[in-house]
Amino acid sequence: MLLRQGRAAVLRRFPFTIILKDRSTGECQHVELKVGPGSKESGIALVAAFTKGKAVVWGMALEHRGQRIKACLDSRRALRHTRRNRKTRYRAPRFNNRTRPKGWLPPSLMSRVWNVDTWAKRLRKFAPVTSVAIETIRFDTQKLVNPEISGVEYQQGTLFGYEVREYLLEKWQRRCAYCAVEGVALEVEHIVPKSRGGSNRVSNLTLACRPCNEKKGSLTAHEFGYPNIQKQALKPLRDAAAVNATRFAVGEVLKAHGLRLTFWSEGRTKHNRTKQGYPKVHWIDAACVGESGAQVSLDPKASVLRVKAMGHGKRQMCGTDKYGFPVQHRSNKNVHFGFKTGDVARAVVPRGKLAGVHTGRVTVRANGSFRLGAADGISHKYCTLLYRKDGYSYA
Repeated sequence: MLLRQGRAAVLRRFPFTIILKDRSTGECQHVELKVGPGSKESGIALVAAFTKGKAVVWGMALEHRGQRIKACLDSRRALRHTRRNRKTRYRAPRFNNRTRPKGWLPPSLMSRVWNVDTWAKRLRKFAPVTSVAIETIRFDTQKLVNPEISGVEYQQGTLFGYEVREYLLEKWQRRCAYCAVEGVALEVEHIVPKSRGGSNRVSNLTLACRPCNEKKGSLTAHEFGYPNIQKQALKPLRDAAAVNATRFAVGEVLKAHGLRLTFWSEGRTKHNRTKQGYPKVHWIDAACVGESGAQVSLDPKASVLRVKAMGHGKRQMCGTDKYGFPVQHRSNKNVHFGFKTGDVARAVVPRGKLAGVHTGRVTVRANGSFRLGAADGISHKYCTLLYRKDGYSYA
């Protein structure tokens, strides 16, 4: 309506943002930026304070590319290793003087941190963000109150049942460890029963549906016919390790924004979400972070922006085959006729087999014949730039 009346203009397409043209001042409600970091996907939400309470005004799901970065680094390492083995069959040992700075993280993990930082900077330009709440601390700090507690008792505080259960749900993929049923109420179950000398350590806990739990009784998982359960219980969580490694790094980069920053536990987030009856979605988790997430209004079926980190292209100038031998060389020029591969453009083709309107991402060629979405062979003369490539794709 504002755009049709000429009172606003499009400031940015992703995320779609308008700017008012007939007002330069005014009061804005306080907006809190909330972040729920994850290994493969993170949730980000903007929560505003209204007179009737707090409500989500915008949300997004940010998909990371950490595994792709690791795969690229592994491929580069393998190619360099084989090439050096061919060229220099013996290399003298080098001095071990290449130290890493304190707090160093591999690029596959730092990409998650930089993605969150990038979007925090962008959202501050479009919304009056006054504070940041981040889900960082993964466990309840009950030991500060009672230094004598240990083991699973460490979790038996106000949020008991949320920290350990969330860990087990992630570890056992939210299904019964014995019959693999999903979508039913799951109970925390001892792999080796306490009556048989089992402990309350998390490595001895799993999830089971009520029928399996009652049928197992005082048997061990091995006696119950599942000898691999114990091995899987000791298997580490790669995604949990990635989140643990980056949780403080995300907090450090957000501190540089100069806003009021608060840290909250994952158990507090789940407590707020379950009490309000919201489903487990990354952006909803982000909205329920912290004290202000205890009562936040949102629509669980709302359409949120899905953002996928794509990178900014390759720096590799020489393409190789599977043996590491060069097969092609790339040009150092990546802008042709004002377009770069990955830009979003719109083309109006007046005639020919591609006649019509085409919108999508551009794949450029030096001869001026572009690929636009699924249409190939569109001249650059018909293309109009809509959005510059920024390293992310949107849906």
